[in-house]
Amino acid sequence: MNILRFSDLCAQGRVAGRRVFIRADLNVPQDGSGRITEDTRIRASIPCIRMALDAGAAVMVTSHLGRPTEGQLRPQDSLAPVAHRLAELLGRDVKLLSDWVERVDVQPGQLVLLENCRVNRGEKNNDPVLSRKMASLCDIFVHDAFGTAHRAEASTYGIAQFAPVACAGPLLSAEIDAISRALAEPKRPLVAIVAGSKVSTKLSILQALASKVDQLIVGGGIANTFLLAAGLPIGKSLAEPTLLEDARGVIVAMKARGAEVPIPSDVVTAKVFAADAVASTKQAADVADDDLILDIGPDTAQRLAQQLMGAGTIVWNGPVGVFEFDAFAHGTETIARAIAASPAFSIAGGGDTLAAISKYGIEKQVGYISTGGGAFLEVLEGKTLPAFEILQKRAASGGSPASPARAAA
Repeated sequence: MNILRFSDLCAQGRVAGRRVFIRADLNVPQDGSGRITEDTRIRASIPCIRMALDAGAAVMVTSHLGRPTEGQLRPQDSLAPVAHRLAELLGRDVKLLSDWVERVDVQPGQLVLLENCRVNRGEKNNDPVLSRKMASLCDIFVHDAFGTAHRAEASTYGIAQFAPVACAGPLLSAEIDAISRALAEPKRPLVAIVAGSKVSTKLSILQALASKVDQLIVGGGIANTFLLAAGLPIGKSLAEPTLLEDARGVIVAMKARGAEVPIPSDVVTAKVFAADAVASTKQAADVADDDLILDIGPDTAQRLAQQLMGAGTIVWNGPVGVFEFDAFAHGTETIARAIAASPAFSIAGGGDTLAAISKYGIEKQVGYISTGGGAFLEVLEGKTLPAFEILQKRAASGGSPASPARAAA
């Protein structure tokens, strides 16, 4: 993907003394008292900020947080806790500025955090007036928030149109490289694991992947619908009978390419959905009318693990069972540990997937862990993300910002 990279600008000495505006993803979870409970996204933003400071830039950073109402900054929407955590991680003061759209005072070597960008009127609908004002604040715009790359908003897309220079930060660059390696230029066999509660939420992803991958592993409620499509009983398990033809269509599309959607041969069931439910392992053909399928069985898990060991590239989105309950976590753990042990390049994304990776402690064994949820899913679906689109356009234009006519087009 042809984009301008911030790391290259720094290496070329084009950043010293410049005003650098970084769009980061600092949208972290907090408890009821406003304490940050998990700071992975803040930590992931540090390399870009340090890169800019080390290069001698005057640095501005902003992010969204939560779902604020435009024009209203409530205490719970403030980036104040983020500023405090950034200061701890960087070992320096981080000033938080409100009402920053018209003017920001920052000197080379200084860092300021700009309040929640989604409070600004016009942010979500990519208002060109707001976008131009943001662009006028900087010499270089750096997009480093993959989690927002699927949204065309003023602070993610509009500013990239009008800033003198627009480029990708190290985090976004790493996502682009990993996605390209996994989907655009994969080492074969390419295996995708797509799991979740409903086929309907990921049908377009399944259909898109059916034309690309050599093996499509489905799990969770999605697998139940595929079991039903294969003529197997699923008892009272979560499924979508109205999408059976769609599921069969995915199977047929894979078979036409000499690929497959492995159907579980055994499953783990329970009579109720609960952490202390009694687990029963049985053949998929033997599921009773009052059974809930909550995991793949050990034979299926082992068969899939062996196939993952022979993969060239693995894309993983979603646990294959109710891994939060220990009795129904074996399938997901087996898959996770197989991915960790496989020589294949692996990329994983999605909140539940990241939780499973953390639970089994395999972070260092996964080739790349994506920081985006919705953005990662849209990439799997084959969509071109707005952030990628505008950065490619800017690179193709030699870095020149959009003219009013081009911006309106």
